Formats: sequence, C-alpha cells, structure tokens
Amino acid sequence: MMLGGPSLFLFSLLIMWCCMTGRRHAVYGQKKTSCVVQGSSADCSHLSLSSIPPDLPRNLTSLDVSHNRLQGIPTESLRPYPDLLHLSVSYNTIAKLDGRLCETLPRLQTLDVAHNQVLALREEDLSRCSGLTALILRSNRLKLQGEPFSGLQKLTYLDVSLNHLQSARLGSRPQLPALVNLSLAQNDITVLKRDDFSFLNHSSSLRVLNLSSVPLKTLEPGCLKPISGLSTLILDGSNMGAQVIAEICSQLSGTAISSLSLRNMKLASLPNTTFAGLQQTNLSCLDLSRNGLGKIEKGSFQWLPRLETLILMENNIKHLTQDTFQGLQSLKILQLTKALVKGHTSATPIIDDLSFQPLTTLESLVLQKTAIREITMQTFTGLTSLKELDLSWSSCLSLKTITNETFVSLAASPLRKLNLTGAAVVQISPGGFSTLKNLTVLLLDSNFIKQTLTGREFEGLGQLEEIHMSLNFQKVNLSSASFAAVPRLKVLTLGKSLTSTALNVDPSPFSPLVNLTFLDLSNNNIANIRRTLLKGLVNLRVLKLQHNNFARLWKNSNVGGPVMFLQDTLKLKTLLMDSNGLDEIPAGALRGLRELQELSLGNNLLNSLRPSVFDDLISLRALFLQKNVITSVRPEVFETPLRNLSLLVMGKNPYDCTCESILWYATWLNNTNTTSVPDLAEQYTCNTPLTYFNRSIMTFDPLSCKDMTPFRALYVVSSTTVILLLTVALFMRFHGWRIRFYCNIVVNRTLGFSDATVEEGRQFEYDAYVIHAEDDGGWVERRLLPLENGRCKFCLEVRDSNLGMSQLESIVNNIRNSRKILFVVTETLLRDPWCRRFTAHQALHQVIEASRDSVVLVFLQDVHDYKLSRTLFLRRGMLRSCCVLYWPVHKERVPAFHQKLLIALGMTNRLQD
Repeated sequence: MMLGGPSLFLFSLLIMWCCMTGRRHAVYGQKKTSCVVQGSSADCSHLSLSSIPPDLPRNLTSLDVSHNRLQGIPTESLRPYPDLLHLSVSYNTIAKLDGRLCETLPRLQTLDVAHNQVLALREEDLSRCSGLTALILRSNRLKLQGEPFSGLQKLTYLDVSLNHLQSARLGSRPQLPALVNLSLAQNDITVLKRDDFSFLNHSSSLRVLNLSSVPLKTLEPGCLKPISGLSTLILDGSNMGAQVIAEICSQLSGTAISSLSLRNMKLASLPNTTFAGLQQTNLSCLDLSRNGLGKIEKGSFQWLPRLETLILMENNIKHLTQDTFQGLQSLKILQLTKALVKGHTSATPIIDDLSFQPLTTLESLVLQKTAIREITMQTFTGLTSLKELDLSWSSCLSLKTITNETFVSLAASPLRKLNLTGAAVVQISPGGFSTLKNLTVLLLDSNFIKQTLTGREFEGLGQLEEIHMSLNFQKVNLSSASFAAVPRLKVLTLGKSLTSTALNVDPSPFSPLVNLTFLDLSNNNIANIRRTLLKGLVNLRVLKLQHNNFARLWKNSNVGGPVMFLQDTLKLKTLLMDSNGLDEIPAGALRGLRELQELSLGNNLLNSLRPSVFDDLISLRALFLQKNVITSVRPEVFETPLRNLSLLVMGKNPYDCTCESILWYATWLNNTNTTSVPDLAEQYTCNTPLTYFNRSIMTFDPLSCKDMTPFRALYVVSSTTVILLLTVALFMRFHGWRIRFYCNIVVNRTLGFSDATVEEGRQFEYDAYVIHAEDDGGWVERRLLPLENGRCKFCLEVRDSNLGMSQLESIVNNIRNSRKILFVVTETLLRDPWCRRFTAHQALHQVIEASRDSVVLVFLQDVHDYKLSRTLFLRRGMLRSCCVLYWPVHKERVPAFHQKLLIALGMTNRLQD
C-alpha cells in the first residue's frame, strides 16, 4: 500500500514512537537490572517495577516503563519529571487512568497505555490532556463513559483497536478537531451507522482510518459522509466478502479517498462491479495482495481510471488476458510478485499476447517470483511508457537463452532498468538486448551464465551504465572486447562469477570503460592479473577485490617483482582487499592514492608493515585491519593514516604489549576523540608478554615505559661489550697463534733482528736442511737423496756434520747455510725428543729471526694440525700452500711429487706482503 501526504506523516509518527519504546529491547537482549539512561531518555522496561524509580535524571523527556507490574499511573512518582514528552506504560496491569496525570506532566505529547486492563474511560480522565498528540489504548477493555476524548484538542493519532468495541461511535458531539489517524482495528464492529462518525464532523483533518480485521456486515447510507476528507482506508484481514466491499466503495463515492488497502480478505474472485462506486473518486492506490485471488472478471478495473498503483502480490491468478487491465489508463505501477500460479489447462500461468496493451502509462512492472509459460514477441507490446521491468527469480524457459527476439516486444518501450536476477539465464546470444536501446541498468545476478563474453552480447546498449553479474552459479570468461559495446558503463559487478584466469588477458577487458566508477571482482579466486588490469580507469572510485588469491602478486619474491596494479586508479575512494592471503604490502603498492577514504585489509596474514606503506593515504577515513597477525603498531607506519581517521577496526590481532611495540598506539587510543574504535575492550587483546596475555590492550600502562632511555643505552653498551669479549676470546682461542706469529715477524723487522738486507741471491751451501726421525732415515735415502744428481743438495744431520764442532754448533751452522728447512713429518718425528726440543726449535727460531719463508713440510702420514703445533710449533696456515707437500700413495704420482718439491726448494725465502 502506498501512502502520501498526511497519511505518510502519520504512519511515520507511529513507527517513530514504536521504535522509541521498543528499540532498547532489541539492543539489550540480556536481562537488565536497572534503568538504561541515554541522554534525556530512560528505558525502565522489563524490570518488574511496581512504581516509577525516583532516582532518574530530572531532565527526562522520554520514559519507558512498559512490561512491568504497574497497577496504575503513579502521578506523584512522575512529579520529578515535568519535562516528559513521551510516556509508555504499556504491558502492565493498569485498570484506570488518573485525571491528574496531564496536570503533573503538562508537556506530555505521547501516551501509550496499550495492553493493560483499562475499563472505564471517563471525560475527566483526559480532560487536562489538551496538549496530547498521540494516544494509544490498544488491547484494553474500554467502556466509554460520556465524552472521554472531548478535551483532546491537539490529538492527531488515536488507537483504540482490539478493545471489543461494538460501535465506531466514540462520542456524541463534535470533538478531536486535529485528528489525522484513527485506528478501530480488531474490534467487534459489524455495522457502520449513519451517525457513527458524527463526532468527527469538525475533524476535517482526518486522513487515515484503520478498520483492519473488523467483521463489517452492514453499512448505512451516508455513514462515511462525516469523514469525507478521508484519503486512506485500511480494511486488511476483514474477510467481509465482495458484496460488502462493493457497498464500502459506494459509500466512498464523493470522498477524497486516494488509497484503499484490501489485503488478506480471502477474495477468491473479483466481480466486475466491485469497484463501481469508486468511479467518481480519485483513488490512486489499490492493494489486493494476499487474497488468494484466482479470477479477475473482465472490466473489474474499468471503474478506476485514475488508479496509479495496483498491488496484486501473492495471489492465485492463472490467466492474464487483454481484458484483465482494461480501463487502467493512468496506471504507473503494477506489482505482480508471486501473483500468478499454474492452472488446470497449463502447467504454468498464461499471459496472453497484448495482455498489458491497455497500460500505456505503466512505468514499473514487477513480475518477481512468477512462473511464466513463455515470453513471446507480443507479451509486452503496448507498454510504451515502461521504464522498469522486474523478472527476478521468475521461471520462464524463454529466459534460459536470451536472443534478439526475447525482448522484441519492448522495442517501443523507453525501458531503463531490466532485472533478470535469479532468472536461470544460461546463455546470452549476440545482440540479445539490442532492442533495449535506452537501457541503463541491467541486473543479471544469481544466474547460470557459462560463456566467454566477446562483447557482442551487449550490442545496442550504448546507454548502459550498470551491469550486475555477481553470484553466478557457473563461470564466465572475459576477452579484451567484453565491454567494448558499453563505453558509458559506470558500475560493473562480477563478484563470484569469473574463472580464475578471466582477467589474465591483454589488453585488459576494462580498458574501454573510462567512465567506470564501481568495479566488483570479489570472490573469484583470482591469482594472476597484469599490471595494466586497471589502466585507463581514471574515474574509478570503488574497487572490491576481497576473497581472491593475491598473496603472490604483492610479494617482493614474485617473478618480475610485485604487481603494482593500482598505479592508474588515483581517484580511488574505497579499496576492499579482505581475505586475500596477503602477508606483505610492497612499498609502492598504495602510492598515489591520496583520495582513498576507505581501506579494508581484514582477514589476511599481515604482520610487519613497511614504514612508508601508508604515507600517501592522507584522506583515509576508515581503516579495517582486523584478523591479521599484527603485533606492533608503530608511528612510522600508522601515523599518516590514523591522522584523520573516523573509523578504525583492528581487533583480533595478536598484539605485543611492550613499550617498543604499542606504546604509541595505546597512547593514541587513549587520546583520540574523533575516531570510532568498535569493540575496543573486547577484541583488542594482548598476546605477549605473558603478563598481559589475553588482557585488553587498554590495560597496558604507558607509565611503565617512562625513563627507559638510560636503561636502553646501558643495555646496548653492556650487550655490545659482552658480544665483543666473546668474539675476541673465541678468536684468540682458535687463531691466536696467527697473531703471535705475525707479531714476532713485525717486531724482528722493526728492531732489525733479520738479514733482510742480505741479497736473496747469496750462495747457500745446501738447498735444504732435512729434519727427520731416525726411523724415517730409510725413506730419506731412497726418495730424497736420488734428487741430488745435479739438481739440489740436501744437508743431513749425520752425514754432513762439521768436524771439530760440537753437535749443537754443527746443527746451527748447517741450518744457517741451508736455503730451506725440510721437515719429513710423521708421527715418529713428533715423538722424537731431540727433534722436538732442539732441532725443530732452532729451525723455527731461524725462520722468525731471519724473516724468511724457508720451511717446507713433507707429510708421509696424515698428522692433525693441532699435534703439529704442539710439537713443532708450526701450522699449515703459517706456510704457503706450495711449501706443504704430501707423499703420494700411487707410484705413478711420485715424479709429480719430485717436481713440486724442486719448485718449493727453489722459491724465494722472503716473506710476501
């Protein structure tokens, strides 16, 4: 039912009052223990009160004490609240109204006493309530005595429904001059007498009369004449039959009636004389929904030439013919949702060709949730003013495949909006909508479309501005030309409709849409897109990408680097990327989005964010980062986006409640006055450290972070010192010998304890002094001495000792006269006390003091470097690699060994810098 003017105002007033008295019951689902005060309103309902609480604020303007145990309205208890405008005492056991109530509350405007036990209502009970504008006495046991409403000069709404009243006569003399809405619904009124409404003779403002569920049987002539200014009559659920309805229509003749509601009245058929009495009225709205209406006789609506809205929802109409809507030459809205059902002669309802032809002024046709046998080339012929056609959730084989003939009957219609949501569309043929050249909105959500959009599907739709194709039960693929025929498109929704590879085409399917402002690509499991996907969309304002798989695209490890697909959308205001598996945001991903106002990245895996990632979001008003793994909120990351924020949602993150991680964040939350943070106490909890585990972030004490600077510096200094000492100790333990070795060399060079000034080419008597164990003498004779045939000369301790010198002097002298010192290294040598205590020591002393790299090691066995150091004070690392030789196991490699030995013996002894 459609209402207008005062009728709409009165219904809005009633709804506002009901919401005011009942809204808190929905908000506070849990059991209350005391009154809830918000501003100047107090909700004291459902508290089992027997009196008005005395401790409420004195400035109350609205008080709700419904659903309690009040047996009367205690005027003395209300005296502390003289400013009350609205009082609800419904759902109590009040048996009588106190005449002093309005004297105690002189400003009272609305009084709700519904669902009580008020019996006798006298004139003195309401005589002082001249300022009352709404009085609700629904569901009591009223027995009117005298003229109880005569003093209500400003009353605009009166509800006395469900009181078992047997007459509509509420007074015997004119009264209620300002009444606009009167409800007599659900009373036992069977007769409307001529003078029943005479008490409203001076109430020219009455516009709405509610007689729902009233069992009217008889109407005396002229019974509605006193209220001839009536514009809305509600008879829903009255079950009075077509004959009584016809009589009511006759009584409405000559009145100002504009809206008539006849819902749920069990009208199985509609005779063609039912509305004859309305021919001389200006009826503009008629509601016949939920009547089980199966048959509409020819010419039933011929009496309603000025009707603009006809509602036939939820009926059982089996057949529409050319005569069904005859005479409705002014109709603009026809509502047929669930109005058509199958009949005996057809498995589906039949709409004859040209059935809508009489409706030349019709602008909106709603066939929602309707089963239609077929749509022919003449089904909608004659609808020359139609702007909106709703076929959503309808069943029709003609809609399964949309061809260029499906809507040909609308070729002469200026159709602007076509709704095919849930119409089981499977295929759109090329040019399927080409006859709808004025179409601006096309709704194709929740269908079964399975095809690649080549662009020909939208041929002829040059004016189209919106395409909605979300929640498709099959998958649609795109091509570069998919939307080339609709360059004016502003809104495109493809959520949960595309294949996962639909966007991986070049050039982008959206490149022709320079006017696009809204794009929905959510719930498509898209993983691969190109950097140029949104290229050219300079006017894009809203981009929805939630529930895809973009995690890899923004990884720095991605092949080719992160895909910066937002670089061309600089006017974007809303970006939604929830549930994409994102664990990082590259530095330039949001660069340039200075107009962005809403950013949603909830339900991802974001943790450590780069300091500059949000720096360009200077216009951000709403930020959603809930359900990530964010532990730290630092100013270098969040200071810019939080600066002008109106809404922040960052709950359900595992916050690290330490000074370093959230000190700045906790301070900001405590000081912000402009940003709303919903569920701050419940969903913003600490995960670490253990002290704060599972506690609200608001319990974090910022004072614990004061004067931390000296302790932090001390910590840095002490930890650095410990690490340095450990490093030095470990180095000295494993490499101290290198330092001592090179220090000795430097000291000897500096103090002059070397023969570095002696020319390298001086003549030595021997090429090498051989140091070996006694047991290894046989190897020396067999393997080394044969090399003396003109190529080199060895000095052996026994063979070449100097006559006339002691053994010690001979060894020292021979070492000085040898170019190299050759050690034949075996386990036996390391155990030889003479070699360990004197010979090797003299050789090493000679090496260090002479500053010569003159030692050659020949290993006959694999000796660990540690043993070599402990016995001979030598390490492999002290010598060049060419001076460390290993006796080969294989005989064929012996010549190569000899060659390497000769090279080592011929090398310079001078240390290389």
